Amino acid sequence: MYRITPMVKSPYFVVILVSLLCILLFSLGLDDALAYRRDNIFEGQWWRLISGNFLHTNIWHLAMNLAGLWVIVLLFEQHYSAKMLTILILTLGLLQGLALLMFFPNTLGYVGLSGLLHGLFVFGAVLDISKGLKTGYLLTLGVILKVLYEQTFGASHEVTSLIGARVATEAHLIGVVSGFICLAYLYGVNHVKSNR
Repeated sequence: MYRITPMVKSPYFVVILVSLLCILLFSLGLDDALAYRRDNIFEGQWWRLISGNFLHTNIWHLAMNLAGLWVIVLLFEQHYSAKMLTILILTLGLLQGLALLMFFPNTLGYVGLSGLLHGLFVFGAVLDISKGLKTGYLLTLGVILKVLYEQTFGASHEVTSLIGARVATEAHLIGVVSGFICLAYLYGVNHVKSNR
């Protein structure tokens, strides 16, 4: 019987696949077909709700997002299996697209992993808290304060210049909220299982 190797079960396998996907999409320049574009989504191109997360404006945007992905998984790897990380990435990506569509009508286009990364970060930080790691409180508070600052004062001009586009701070807010939604679902499922 065929057995899955330990590497395939590792969250790093998922990170490698996501990294390669982002690099490939960036190299092929598929923004016209895959970027989150509000008008195209309403015309029936629903894949853009998720696919836009894996596109980037330039090499710096790509490098920063992939570095963020690797750092987040390094920080919280104890919480993720390959399966869980895959489900979480797809769920956070979909929630990102749906929330932009429903609550931010002025956001006509969006690309990048940053919103999704904020969700992964919150998810990992709160799971740290549940495991008794006090640093989880600092990390959770830090990302919440960062997002609140961005909602009040906007993103830094340096980052905006570096990525060659407006930083979609609303995506960061959605990411944090989506991370909490995924946690609530996880805790709900675990609560139901423990009561059986």
